[in-house]
Amino acid sequence: MKKLAMLGVSSLAIIVATPVHAQSADNEQYNDPIIVTATLRAMDVQDVPLAVTAVAPETLERQGIFDIKNLSAVSPSFNIQSSNSETQGTSIRIRGVGTTGNNTGLESSVGVFIDGVYQSRPGVALGDLVDLERLEILRGPQGTLFGRNTSAGALNVTTKRPSLTQVEGFANASYGNYDFMNVQAGISVPVITDVAGIRVSGTWRKADGYLTSPTGSESNNRDRYMLRGQFYIEPSSDVSIRLLADYARTDEQCCQAVILRETELAPFAAFHGLANDGVAQSGFSALRNLSINGGPYLNGSKQWGTSGELIWDIGAAKLTSITAYRHFQSSQTTVGGFTSNDTYTVGNGAPTSRAGILPSGDRIRTFTQELRLQGTAFNDALDWLVGGFYSKEKIRANQSMTLNADFQRTGSAFNFANLAGVNPLFALTALGNGGVPVNANGNFAENQFFQDAESWSIFTHNVINLTDRLSLTVGARYVNETKDARFNQLGATTGAGSSACQASVNGVLAGTVPAALRSGLIGINCFPFATSVNLTAPAALGSGLASRLLPLPRLWNQRFKDDEITYTGQVAYKATDDLLLYAGFSHGFKSGGFNLDPQSATLQNSAAILAGLATAGGPVVVAPVYADPSFNSEKVDQIEIGVKATLFGRIKANLAFFDMKMSDFQVLEFTGVQFLTFNVNSARSTGAELELFGQLSNHISANLSATYAHARYPSNCANGVAPAALASSRRLCGQDLTNAPRFAGVFGLTYDGPIDSSEWRLLVNGNVSYSDSRTTRTIDLDTNGLPTPFARQESYFKMNARIGLTTPDERFTFELWGTNLSNEITRGITANTPLRGGAGTRSLIGFVEEPRMYGVTVRTVF
Repeated sequence: MKKLAMLGVSSLAIIVATPVHAQSADNEQYNDPIIVTATLRAMDVQDVPLAVTAVAPETLERQGIFDIKNLSAVSPSFNIQSSNSETQGTSIRIRGVGTTGNNTGLESSVGVFIDGVYQSRPGVALGDLVDLERLEILRGPQGTLFGRNTSAGALNVTTKRPSLTQVEGFANASYGNYDFMNVQAGISVPVITDVAGIRVSGTWRKADGYLTSPTGSESNNRDRYMLRGQFYIEPSSDVSIRLLADYARTDEQCCQAVILRETELAPFAAFHGLANDGVAQSGFSALRNLSINGGPYLNGSKQWGTSGELIWDIGAAKLTSITAYRHFQSSQTTVGGFTSNDTYTVGNGAPTSRAGILPSGDRIRTFTQELRLQGTAFNDALDWLVGGFYSKEKIRANQSMTLNADFQRTGSAFNFANLAGVNPLFALTALGNGGVPVNANGNFAENQFFQDAESWSIFTHNVINLTDRLSLTVGARYVNETKDARFNQLGATTGAGSSACQASVNGVLAGTVPAALRSGLIGINCFPFATSVNLTAPAALGSGLASRLLPLPRLWNQRFKDDEITYTGQVAYKATDDLLLYAGFSHGFKSGGFNLDPQSATLQNSAAILAGLATAGGPVVVAPVYADPSFNSEKVDQIEIGVKATLFGRIKANLAFFDMKMSDFQVLEFTGVQFLTFNVNSARSTGAELELFGQLSNHISANLSATYAHARYPSNCANGVAPAALASSRRLCGQDLTNAPRFAGVFGLTYDGPIDSSEWRLLVNGNVSYSDSRTTRTIDLDTNGLPTPFARQESYFKMNARIGLTTPDERFTFELWGTNLSNEITRGITANTPLRGGAGTRSLIGFVEEPRMYGVTVRTVF
């Protein structure tokens, strides 16, 4: 907090020291209102009693922001990272608060809305930003006005409408390092002047991957395109209709990871018959050189959507209707588990994929309908709004895995060392298969999860103008959520002679496997993503499914239902035309749901059940306890106090203090074997945000933003946590939330004006962003209670710059640009390398953010 206070005082001192020129006609051009729709009303951002960042399309262009992944370059409160899949493993955070990705059952804490349409998952919203009117970052709970799941904030994106008066268009072309190519274009044509028009825009982006392996494999490339079409009509002064349709496709190699730390057990690779340990490059040198070890990680998607917006002024009120449908489909193929060992294959797109196996990926179909009625009463003393929202979503998540030739050797080398002989994962299966060991090569499972969700709500949001300068805003929303989900398995390897897992189960339950090796044998040979749900128990133990005796995948079918009233209240006082003071309280809500993972409903008391069956004198029956695949809804209460000022008629200065308290906070942890989703009792984020932006002179503008956010898990965060997640929760308590730096800031300076007396225009823009150190893991402590190496990303600066020339007729602009000019190599997420070491010997991977990029751009408008 001291950093922010010092920064605020220093910034204000700089502004005060800036010469103040004549402020009549000159300052009117600097004081044009920045219109936003954060309250579903068109208002000057300086009059909105909320923390809102309004980002102009020109700002996105100057910072080289092509999609929402790089928005932290303009808003330090905003943070986004991706892990091994952008379509599924992307997480968005505001004020340090967000939901860890990589499980389709989890919804984001930050809602993304494009032209008023809710994007149900962050991966759906990762399309290119092109032909925009404005972009708004709303910080803090927004659940009263925005449709769903905005407990941490919302991103509100509005694209340009067709022009009804003139033909207009644009085209941009860029080329840069990594063979980067980007083309954007759009055209708007009136069909009937002042009545109807169409607009078509699109973008294509391609680049080589910046991560490479010794064999030449690349990762984190770009190969995507998007098209959008609109038809807009105003049949009368009271009615407007806007129809939109879009299609987007990606076909990329994403996302491999750098081995940050190699396991100490790597030298045992040869002992177990491996040609090498699968890791040629690791540690800081691999990070600096952007070097990976694994094979291709393929990630593709295609999506399309349609929406229709009706705005009808019916006299006493205005009716708004937004109807939308979206279809999203993704695919994933991964090979080797981040190493060059032939360990396993996910999906069906690789040479090592099992013939005919189910592709891995998600299909999400979403229908939404929103109706709003708003107007004024009592001589504009009341600005009222009422509405309703309905959403229907169908998810099908396919997860397929095939175990490959090196699976048991790598599992033995990096988990048993030399303590159980050569390749015990292979050798010990003989104890459950009549003395014949079973090779796991080719073992597979095709898992499929279904989730059907319905949500409906009614809401109201009202501004009561108590005086000309004092207003009270009150709003509330009733939300009702229902989700039906089930786990189904289409096929898997079974039989002790074929399934290494079945042979392991037989040996463990028969007691022929040494007790010290049983959990490791089951945990690895029964790798949950490639394990059948139909494994059987020996006849001596009653036959039936082995999942009633051991923690193995089992089918489930459940319903989740919840409802909540969210609400908000703000008091705003317009002390002068240039000064707004406000304070408010908001209660937000994010729906619970299901962990779409094959291990999400496994047996929790296996040891007690087996001990009961082995009791001398006759078995003692112990009732099974299964993990609950569902997790609770997340709730948040926030207090926010702020001030918005316009200084000298040209500088906007906004300051907000906030305190967010979350209960039943949703957490996802990858253990190295499974994705564990659970609720912790509480989490909290406390801090302040400062924004300064405006004109220093006719052609020089500046912006400065800073965020201090102490986002953390309190020491009692494990109170009341489900038994299956208790150990993980206890390690969380007391640490920071993932990817939540205490302090982050952005400073930018722009010259946009003539070159001497010529008619050419010059653009020079520089931007510096800073981030404190942040934890990049879900849990900093390992299972042995010791800190995990590489858990934190150290503090860093990143610099962007752009210089451009515009022709005298303003039709063409030529630009030279660079992002991350100092080439800071930073990590977004650090995780356990699958199946590679345990506590104290664990191998770790890091997902690397974009390195230095530079290139040229040519723009034209007409």
